[in-house]
Amino acid sequence: MKIHEHQGKELFRKYGVPVPNGGPAFTVEEALKVADSLSGYPLLVKAQIHAGGRGKGGGVKLAKNREECEKYIKQILGMNLVTKQTGPEGKLVRRLLIEEGCKIRKELYLGILPDRSNAKICIMASEAGGMSIEEVAAATPEKIIKVFVDPLVGIQGYHCRQTAFGLNIPAACQKQFMQMLTGLYKLLVEYDCSLVEINPLVLTEDDKVLAIDAKVTFDDNALFRHKDIKEFRDISEEDALEVEASKFDLNYIKLDGNVGNMVNGAGLAMATMDVIKLAGADPANFLDVGGGANAEQIKNAFKIMLSDKNVKAVLINIFGGILRCDRLAEGVVQAAKQVGIKVPVVIRMEGTNVEIGRKILAESGLQLINAVSLEDAAEKVAKTVA
Repeated sequence: MKIHEHQGKELFRKYGVPVPNGGPAFTVEEALKVADSLSGYPLLVKAQIHAGGRGKGGGVKLAKNREECEKYIKQILGMNLVTKQTGPEGKLVRRLLIEEGCKIRKELYLGILPDRSNAKICIMASEAGGMSIEEVAAATPEKIIKVFVDPLVGIQGYHCRQTAFGLNIPAACQKQFMQMLTGLYKLLVEYDCSLVEINPLVLTEDDKVLAIDAKVTFDDNALFRHKDIKEFRDISEEDALEVEASKFDLNYIKLDGNVGNMVNGAGLAMATMDVIKLAGADPANFLDVGGGANAEQIKNAFKIMLSDKNVKAVLINIFGGILRCDRLAEGVVQAAKQVGIKVPVVIRMEGTNVEIGRKILAESGLQLINAVSLEDAAEKVAKTVA
């Protein structure tokens, strides 16, 4: 789950990470009230959307006086902000962050995330702050330093010093930096974050370390432990079909292709999408109904998948284990009766109660295309959209 910058900074304050004074606003009046409550100008007017690159898209402005501040507030609030991460459709700006500016001496990048390749926590940092870290990694990977922390031991002083020396942090700022890095690590671990990122982290002219951005994402599977974080969720920033799928405990991610696919198991779903691509078609979604799905969930999964107007054909790939093939078949039949199926459906089933499942589908009157293997299924579905 993603949250907004102002929410991330609220968590930063809780862990002793220094951030500029400021606050969120949802209307022009609220934004001006926040601006008037701060110490003075210049102030930053920042669009709050779940995407990076806001400054390049015109979503971050520096106001030198109240007149400019009001102008930028009215300009950004309600705009459709397009960045590299939003895609060409952009995102509507529904809220702002108004905060104090600062005199920047140097911009840095700092991120902390789990590294599954070595079962450690990776502190990733670079002196090339303010830039896209992906661009830095591609063009000048030597500018990125990585420090690995064993989560069973936790962050130690030498981890902080190694990171500080790698970033050439001045002596006057090192103590602040080490305290801040320790706080960020605790935030990541205690809130089950999948990423904590600051870009840029700045050194100011008066020797302060300041997080002037905040990007925090959380492991959805751990949200039951953090009810306070669940309140930060902004469904207006999420895809409508993905929000609907979450209501039924379905793992759904919308993609840009035209072949809808429904699979049980994340690994099998990834393999299915790969095979669809190899067959010359493009998957329209990732949809893992899970091992314990019931007929009602299958029905809702089918309805959500077919709600995507780009879907021109469907591939169902089920290996019956915990999710029996007859249960899947019942769900498909229920969905067909309720929403109607107007696109070709290719189905490949193997495993528990497969013969019963095939009988249910055969007697349903549905026009289905049977496949004997995943490769066969992908080739058949690709032909229907060619």
